[in-house]
Amino acid sequence: MRETQIRVWCLLVLAVTCLTGCAPEVSAQETTNKSVKIVTKKEGDATRFFVHNLEQTEVTVTFEMELENLKGSLPLPYTATFPANATTEAFALSPIDAGAHWSFSFTSHYTIGSTKAMHDDAYVYTLPFEAGAAFRVTQGFNGTYSHTGADQYAIDFKMSAGTGVHAAREGRVVKIKDDSNQGGGDRKYVNCANYVLIKHSDGTIANYAHLAKGGARVKVGDYVRAGDLIAHSGSTGFSSGPHLHFSVFKTRDGKERVSIPVKFQTGNGSGMILAEGKTYKAIYRNTELPSPVIATMVPGVNAKRAEKPAQGSPTSVVPNK
Repeated sequence: MRETQIRVWCLLVLAVTCLTGCAPEVSAQETTNKSVKIVTKKEGDATRFFVHNLEQTEVTVTFEMELENLKGSLPLPYTATFPANATTEAFALSPIDAGAHWSFSFTSHYTIGSTKAMHDDAYVYTLPFEAGAAFRVTQGFNGTYSHTGADQYAIDFKMSAGTGVHAAREGRVVKIKDDSNQGGGDRKYVNCANYVLIKHSDGTIANYAHLAKGGARVKVGDYVRAGDLIAHSGSTGFSSGPHLHFSVFKTRDGKERVSIPVKFQTGNGSGMILAEGKTYKAIYRNTELPSPVIATMVPGVNAKRAEKPAQGSPTSVVPNK
């Protein structure tokens, strides 16, 4: 019997942010990190691929293959969404000519979220800070500093470190990173941003990023309502100064997410698209407050003002900006 050699090379690329630290992990034969494992099992002439998803929400995985004398049970490259906390078979490979040498290599990429998410465009978001507080938008939609590509429709609010960050929409907390104390205006920090991800009822996910180390005030699995305190702001990751980066996104495939333009209820009106350079006051839903109040601060957190407009990107260049 001819000895068949299997060549497997797997690279897992994290979407949304570097969700497990400031550097992605790479391993061979079984793609492994704290959240997702790609496992192959040999059964007769077939090689079966499984996605073991340890995340608390769906992940979308894209497989890119290089095949020699093999065919897939499904068209390749292959992208699919896999359920949370489950091991699911993705596809299988089998020889075209069982008597001839065969081999394969593959690259896998995953992104938090589902390709089936459909944003409710009628939803009006609450500003992501304390009711009565007002903050300036230092970078809006299509911002030239870093709001391009997957972050096209992100918004940066300049706010001192330690400011309370509040949920802009109700949903389930599905991912948190708050162990980083690294940040600066250099892309070497791009994977070091702290964040809270909240999944909405329509499947989209809100990203609250550049948070303070230890700043999360919720845990994975919590259900939050619009206006609930979820974290405190900071300047971790690729950031020129303390600010909050907010965006809503859906998943395109395992390598890319797509941000979504959203509307807000503000002291200036409802259903507003926020404009760069303008200041907006948060209000209770359907209730106007008489005057601004000072946003909640965390004692002991450095609250120095940034020397330049606070802008940045919470995610890596692949697949985020």
